[in-house]
Amino acid sequence: MNIKPDYKLSENKKQIPIITIQGATASGKSKLAMEIAEKLKTDIISADSRQIYKLLDIGTAKPTKEEQNKIKHHLIDLIYPDQRYNAGLFARDAYKVIEELSNKDKIPLIVGGTGFYVKALLNGLDEIPDIPDSIQEKLNQVKEQKGESYLYTYLTAVDPKSAKRIERNDIQKILRALEVYEYTKKPISDYWNQKKLPGNLISYNIYIFEERNVIYERINKRIDNMMKIGLLKEIEGLLNADYKENDPGMVTVGYREFYPFFKGEKKLENCIELAKQHTRNYAKRQFTWFRKIDFDLTLNQSDIKFSDIIDRIREFYFKYSRKLDGYSKS
Repeated sequence: MNIKPDYKLSENKKQIPIITIQGATASGKSKLAMEIAEKLKTDIISADSRQIYKLLDIGTAKPTKEEQNKIKHHLIDLIYPDQRYNAGLFARDAYKVIEELSNKDKIPLIVGGTGFYVKALLNGLDEIPDIPDSIQEKLNQVKEQKGESYLYTYLTAVDPKSAKRIERNDIQKILRALEVYEYTKKPISDYWNQKKLPGNLISYNIYIFEERNVIYERINKRIDNMMKIGLLKEIEGLLNADYKENDPGMVTVGYREFYPFFKGEKKLENCIELAKQHTRNYAKRQFTWFRKIDFDLTLNQSDIKFSDIIDRIREFYFKYSRKLDGYSKS
């Protein structure tokens, strides 16, 4: 079922100021967010479409147990790898947490690299109708008979915009896009043309960026470190638990590249290099996405002055006459 953000707001509902911290993978946004959350005595709401999955810890760079004990993180470990989640559900769930934090005089801090999730929260989504099971069954039969590459070619023909955003081997998203097209005769990308809801969220949006070559180097080192701390064992455990390669969580970059190793089809070093390549490709798509957004504050990690960021957040928050724990207007 596709769920539209269930805000149910009235015109006189109080405005809620929130902070978003966005950036590509390995840009340093999570570290900064931890420091800000600690300083402002608040929680973090994760906007990461991979960290929602239980059991996917190392490969998604999920906050460690120590970090979660230090700062409470919301919207991670929500579902299992064989379950589905989407931007509409995120907007609904995030909004509930935002209200809870605001009622406690805590400033909501939304942090993550899934820009589409943040956009859904701030702008809302057009509602996609429920797709009949018969459509889904039909497309699954086509997949079995003609293969996944055929479906991607078909998607490219009927909806080139979404095909450009979806990777060739992400069969779950390919099937989803084709289900919408087959039933509505409209490309799913049409539903991405979001309309502003009568919402009450006022956001101050921070973008953390780094030079592309620096990000790529960090990605390579990060995956090497993931291997050292047990990524391969984590993936083996998922496969042994009978999760399938095409389950929604199992198609995650950094996991799917290793399945051929367990089947004896590729050498481990080749899988590692492919995981690095695909993660760099993902970061490149994030760069493209964020380039189209007007942020309130854009910072290179090397230029970050923590005290200045806190002052800017405090100034933004005080515009709405809200208490900020640990500070006063004077």
